[in-house]
Amino acid sequence: MHPIAWRHINNWQCIACGICCKEYDVALRFNEWINIIKVYGIDVTIPGLNKVFLRRRNDGSCIFLQKLGGLWICTLQNSLKPQACKLWPFKIYTHPRYGQEKQAVFEYNGRKFYIYVDPNCIGIRWGTPSQTLIEKTIPEFIQIALGHNQTQHYSTANINKLVTQQLTKPKIIPLQIVRF
Repeated sequence: MHPIAWRHINNWQCIACGICCKEYDVALRFNEWINIIKVYGIDVTIPGLNKVFLRRRNDGSCIFLQKLGGLWICTLQNSLKPQACKLWPFKIYTHPRYGQEKQAVFEYNGRKFYIYVDPNCIGIRWGTPSQTLIEKTIPEFIQIALGHNQTQHYSTANINKLVTQQLTKPKIIPLQIVRF
């Protein structure tokens, strides 16, 4: 399925489901590859035909994906996290790529960008774009795509909130009837 224009989305938030880290290969830019192998060694990457990728486990998941309770967390953060991972599920272009030009265009700091979203992400909430998406989330993704911002707030999972939600979920204990 092709990416869709951002105007079909009400909001997006990473829910730490790990699907993106299990289903997609991560191609590294040269500087990302160098930085990662300096810290973790060359065995965490695998060469492709004309790219280098993050290595995957036998189950298909990224080698840096770790389970924390019911959440899937990337152990590569900040400057080591590849741009492809920081941007997913958003795709930022300076020209339309998948049609829907009017729905994809986003003006930011006097420039036109064409923003598309991978519809396979389950963190997408469909509908009319929210103010948070327009004023916070998409601008942060553009800043990351331009290489101006390495800090993620709206473009990553809010781990503290997700952990709190998991801790406050009631646990259903099966009722056992004991007869005397």
